[in-house]
Amino acid sequence: MRLLLSETGSPAPGTDLDEAALRELYAVPADRSWLRVNFVASLDGAVTGADGRSGSINTPADFTVFSVLRQLADVVLVGAGTVRAEGYPALRDEDEDAPVLAVVSNRGELPPTVASMTSPPGSALLITCATADADNLSAARVALGNDNVVVVGNERVDLVAAREALQRKGLRSILSEGGPTLFASMLAAGIVDEVDLTWAPTLVGGSHGRITAGPDLDVPLTPMLLVEEDGTVLGRWRVSR
Repeated sequence: MRLLLSETGSPAPGTDLDEAALRELYAVPADRSWLRVNFVASLDGAVTGADGRSGSINTPADFTVFSVLRQLADVVLVGAGTVRAEGYPALRDEDEDAPVLAVVSNRGELPPTVASMTSPPGSALLITCATADADNLSAARVALGNDNVVVVGNERVDLVAAREALQRKGLRSILSEGGPTLFASMLAAGIVDEVDLTWAPTLVGGSHGRITAGPDLDVPLTPMLLVEEDGTVLGRWRVSR
């Protein structure tokens, strides 16, 4: 992988990057909570391939940076629909250094794969709201434990309060992997610090979704980093306040 642009000017453009260098270039501020969102898209803007999953447009370079971002995260924040569509496995298993998985669901419905993430304790969280289905909430508390079901907001999840709840749990480096509706809602709530996007060198056509879904937005971004490998271009953008 080679560097194309860095806001610091170091290392120089064209420098070959190993995983240690990528970890440094993708590091988040150590003195505050930081929420970054990571997506892959085709060159024509599709967030999924023909099978309706992002995995079919992944590239080796994307997987490398995806793995680095996971290593740098305390928690991976994902919408329940994306967890179901992508078939998320347990992130921690017996590795205490792996990030916690936090699932956002207005209905309080825990995806089946997450309901089994009980070891070690605290491997998964459910973030939901007060009007979530009572049976769903009861099942989630049985599966994950009371402390791992976070209720914020009334009719919908209060995303500002959700971020604050994660920070109170010591989960300061927050990586969101979508989906598009959650991403757009987080942008509208003003809680996203950084957008990480991979452009896969492919065109998929069709009517696939984009990385955001919902009402119009106007969110300016500032480039922080661009890297490239075998036609895959990956970047970091800071959300301008």
